[in-house]
Amino acid sequence: MAGPTGRPLPVITEENEFFWTSGADGRLRLTECESCSALLHPPQPVCRYCRGHETGVRAVSGYATLIGFTVNHRFSAPGMPAPYVVAQVALEEDARVRLTTNLVECEPDELHLGMRLEVVFEQVEDVWLPLFRPAAEQGPPAPLPSDEVEPEHMRRHIRPMATPEKFEDKVAISGIGMSEIGRRLMVPPLSLTVRACERAVADAGLTLDDIDGLATYPGAGAYGGFAEGGITALEDALGIRPTWYNGGAETFGPGGSLIAAMLAVAGGLARHVLCFRTVWEASYGELIRRGRITQDAGRRVTGWQKPFGAISAAHTLAQNAQRHFHRYGTSRETLGWIALNQRANAALNPTAIYRDPMTMDDYLSARTVTTPFGLYDCDVPCDGSVAVIVSAVDAARDLAGPPVLVEAVGTQIMERLEWDQSSLTHEPQVLGQSAHLWTRTSLRPSDVDVAQLYDGFTFNCLSWIEGLGFCGIGEAKDFLDGGKNIARDGLLPLNTHGGQLSHGRTHGLGLVHEAVTQVRGEAGARQVDGARVAVTSTGGLTPSGVILLRADT
Repeated sequence: MAGPTGRPLPVITEENEFFWTSGADGRLRLTECESCSALLHPPQPVCRYCRGHETGVRAVSGYATLIGFTVNHRFSAPGMPAPYVVAQVALEEDARVRLTTNLVECEPDELHLGMRLEVVFEQVEDVWLPLFRPAAEQGPPAPLPSDEVEPEHMRRHIRPMATPEKFEDKVAISGIGMSEIGRRLMVPPLSLTVRACERAVADAGLTLDDIDGLATYPGAGAYGGFAEGGITALEDALGIRPTWYNGGAETFGPGGSLIAAMLAVAGGLARHVLCFRTVWEASYGELIRRGRITQDAGRRVTGWQKPFGAISAAHTLAQNAQRHFHRYGTSRETLGWIALNQRANAALNPTAIYRDPMTMDDYLSARTVTTPFGLYDCDVPCDGSVAVIVSAVDAARDLAGPPVLVEAVGTQIMERLEWDQSSLTHEPQVLGQSAHLWTRTSLRPSDVDVAQLYDGFTFNCLSWIEGLGFCGIGEAKDFLDGGKNIARDGLLPLNTHGGQLSHGRTHGLGLVHEAVTQVRGEAGARQVDGARVAVTSTGGLTPSGVILLRADT
């Protein structure tokens, strides 16, 4: 038996043991539907194609097509020193089946999409990891497989409104608040949450006793620097007695707490719901470095990507970006215009973390994170909290400040939720939600005055621009060229507070905060003249959501 290497290893269960041990005889095995012969991955008890319940295990040839790869330089997994290649391959027997893997026995500059690969197994303890290498016989590059629902045809699969009555018409945003934002503030995360919430309540002209609902994302759990303790922690700190509350990660992205709150208010369960999102990644990382927080040293991991060192969303999105480059001619400079725009806007925002000028040369010469992403393609880990109050529209109009109305939301899932099984050329969980938004309003993309679009990475933002219809699918290269269209005085003023790339990774709700600020006309030096309609998206990869807001006139 091979000795330990220190790399992450999968948790072996009854459902997946056949996969992780099939390499013992050199054969790759997958779940097969016995009704329609479709291959299924990850293993499922039912076929997603014919809904049959009889499944078995099938040995396959082990040949596959390279459909994406990224050379990791920064996010090294334990026991896997950088650089290494994370890749996605489509099996020759059924291109709908994709595996995340590592490429071995090759140099990264020899790789190209469409290359034929063959499996080779590496045994580590009781696991046989299916890795891939270039096959001895190479023909012309194979075409990339199509998505289950191609972007150009996705809108025909969008469900129409279930009722003519819109819940959005019954709600409004009445208050916003933000704590201090910074790198390594070394402040307890719950303290940040309380500050943001108190400021939102004051902004709305309410008191804490008026709050009868609480909502957050992702809620309590082992989220490290991505949460403060959830509803339980805040309720215990402030003594609020809500008639409705909600917290969890399986919702419409980080802004899902707002959409859930809107539904609760429209349904009469609450009048004023306090929604909040807190991150303290920078301090969390520093406390780990100091030994004040210890992490589980166990090497067994869940999921199908981590055993191959794909430990960051960057590893998935980098491959989506690579395929967009391949199919549509997009380039690193295309993404660079997004990063430069956010930095220029941040220069006018005193709360932004990074405000120094940045040039295209600065962007292109920055250190590589995971190809094609460099340092400035990635958002800024920070500490901070944002709070937003969703109120009944009639109550909001009686408060001190001007309410911001909710025109529409988009939430429909059109793709598989597993990151490496979803859309090939765009950030997963963007296209369906975007198309769904426009079924719930008579407004069109040309009516939007300002856009606050999720930019955990530059490519997230590009995906939302195309998905929401501000340019056609595959047309972002021309739309973004030169940065004029997305500047504050351009066709689509974008992420006017600096976005997560320069203001800081407030994980979605910071974008909502800026959208409300712009629609109110309270953004100061960065205010977009005449901003009355704003669109804001939160998330992607995980289920995500998008919200269209407008002034109350």
